[in-house]
Amino acid sequence: MTTIDLNSDVGESFGRWTLGDDQAMFRSVSSANVACGFHAGDPTVIRRTCREAAAAGVVIGAHVGYRDLAGFGRRFLDISPGELADDVVYQIGALQALAAAEGTAVQYVKPHGGLYNAIVTHTAQARAVVDAVKAVDPSLPIMGLPGSEVLRLAEQAGLRAVPEAFADRAYNPDGTLVSRSQPGAVLHNPAEVAEHVLRMATESAVRTADGSTLKIRAESICVHGDSPGAVAMATAVKSALGDAGVSIRAFV
Repeated sequence: MTTIDLNSDVGESFGRWTLGDDQAMFRSVSSANVACGFHAGDPTVIRRTCREAAAAGVVIGAHVGYRDLAGFGRRFLDISPGELADDVVYQIGALQALAAAEGTAVQYVKPHGGLYNAIVTHTAQARAVVDAVKAVDPSLPIMGLPGSEVLRLAEQAGLRAVPEAFADRAYNPDGTLVSRSQPGAVLHNPAEVAEHVLRMATESAVRTADGSTLKIRAESICVHGDSPGAVAMATAVKSALGDAGVSIRAFV
């Protein structure tokens, strides 16, 4: 039977502000990218998210990002590789402690937002992320865009590189994501998203913004938890995969 991991960005509420319905998402996904406090999340939110993920049998990953709460971590920050590496180490360590307090553990790392997009091509920052993960725990896989610098360097450093696709994002013909500043960059229709994912999981392909078909290999597919209608999209994806005989299972 074909299997695929579904992941979602969670733990992104902050103080009195609530973002997404994490518990509902846990009914559909197998892996949870938990915010580590730099782009979103606070200690109470993060610990609660770890507890709820563990109760749902969902694997926890560290969703590390730039130190940019105001920009939700979606802006590029031109910081030194050394500072970035220290920030990533700090974030993984914080999540490891909060997860341990709830009887669970961090099992992978996925960069967030602006950092995720930067290390597709930014070699120095990609190397900083890889160095940070290796320094903390070289058994932790790193998730990233297929063909990205971060995955290339992760493999070179002896780390497991996990290629990822996106359920609710439009693709350029070169395999990069359409910028969120462009119309149609984010998909919202549950049926369209389910079809998008089914093609990824069963054909290793994605329909790009210009209508062409791009072959991709993904071990995990992300359904963003903060998107409007995220729960409906995740539910539709889970249903479509099940109907096609594809099992949802964590990659670790």
